[in-house]
Amino acid sequence: MPLLTWNRACTVGVMAMDDQHGILMDTLNELRLAVLRCASHEEVSQLLERLIEFTRLHFHSEEQLMERFAFPGFLEHREEHQRMLIQIQDSSRRMQHGETLHMRPLLGFLRDCYSEHMSGLDQEYGAFLNDHGIF
Repeated sequence: MPLLTWNRACTVGVMAMDDQHGILMDTLNELRLAVLRCASHEEVSQLLERLIEFTRLHFHSEEQLMERFAFPGFLEHREEHQRMLIQIQDSSRRMQHGETLHMRPLLGFLRDCYSEHMSGLDQEYGAFLNDHGIF
């Protein structure tokens, strides 16, 4: 799985969210590198938990902005956030309970989820918030 790299498709035009997207990418890349170097189960689990916690914080930040300015796609966006978090948390829970997870497919899934989310749904709120003076 290649590293996630910052590109124009990741930029939504809201600096705080763009910065958080960069941190999410860095965290996912750190998890990827830990898996490639065969890090301990504990280290991989901790990195996955860090990804979950920051994802939760980021989603909350996005949702607060969308709700504050009555973004029309807010409910759909929040539902997508909930779906993503449930899937990631389920993987983490299974890992913590000693189940063998195939990390490469999980990393591919996470990479695709985050990339598609940033270049898809997140693009919709960027212009909307910019129109409301949020950059």
